Amino acid sequence: MHTNAQDPTATAAFKPGDFVLFRDPNLFWSGKPNHTFVCRITRSWTNNTHDLLPLVSGLPIHEARPEYMRLLPPLDAMRDIDSAPLNTDGAADDMTAAAIAWLTQQHATANKRPELPAQRD
Repeated sequence: MHTNAQDPTATAAFKPGDFVLFRDPNLFWSGKPNHTFVCRITRSWTNNTHDLLPLVSGLPIHEARPEYMRLLPPLDAMRDIDSAPLNTDGAADDMTAAAIAWLTQQHATANKRPELPAQRD
């Protein structure tokens, strides 16, 4: 059977600093829980494997295969800020705490009067 489905790993170019969703194949195929988690890529190898640092456990994963990784693009992480209905009473209820903190910081800096540098004599 021929399908037109694209391989999601074929177009993903992973590099150090990227956030990825990693599925530990040993845990997954053995049916154990907690097999999928968010990591940051710390190093890329010439054999197309990557060293990962899970955000929660902090225990490094060495030479993870890209077939078990999916890129987490910043656009997806910031979508709630970009699409929040800010002109409604319940807008903050639909946003994450991080989104609200970022907007609060932007509001605080955007509404300050620019300060002139101190004069030197």
